[in-house]
Amino acid sequence: MLKKFHLSKNEIGTDEAGRGCLAGPVTAAAVVLPEKFKNSLLNDSKKLSEIKRFTLKPIIEDLALCYAVTHIEPLIIDDINILNASILAMQKSVLKLDTAAKHIIVDGNRFKPMENYTYDCIIKGDSKYMSIAAASILAKTYRDEVMNLLHEEFPMYNWKQNKGYPTKEHRAAIRKYGITKYHRKSFKQLPEQLELKI
Repeated sequence: MLKKFHLSKNEIGTDEAGRGCLAGPVTAAAVVLPEKFKNSLLNDSKKLSEIKRFTLKPIIEDLALCYAVTHIEPLIIDDINILNASILAMQKSVLKLDTAAKHIIVDGNRFKPMENYTYDCIIKGDSKYMSIAAASILAKTYRDEVMNLLHEEFPMYNWKQNKGYPTKEHRAAIRKYGITKYHRKSFKQLPEQLELKI
């Protein structure tokens, strides 16, 4: 059962999606839920089917006090590294919110201080706190929509299915076609990349 964070009435939950992908943005969302928000379906996005995530997306958008989503593109990921890009995406999402809430709960164990905000990092927070779970669902669904659009431009990588993750199919396509402008050049695209010029 997901809990409400007990230290603040209106905490800001934030989470990211796409950190381990070879292509596409890393996406983060920040969400403030009403104090008495309840939904029996709501859980960590990784534990939900795609249908359930997209069912929850408009419910969260409609009932949240406020929410925001940020995409950080591959060029920036390559420039500042994926951890910093993930934190930047979460911070930018927080700053977009129209809320008086000043306490952030972050999924995971890494974040960076923000002026005028306090924060707590919570391991597996997306399976413990509703606002983080809601943020995980928005981050995942918004990123999936981006990857579906990029799939239309480069269908040979099947991003509509693998969403840019390092599946065997995705890596086979990289071997055959090389990388695109949406691939993260700082990532090890192939296991044998040290011997390949891609």
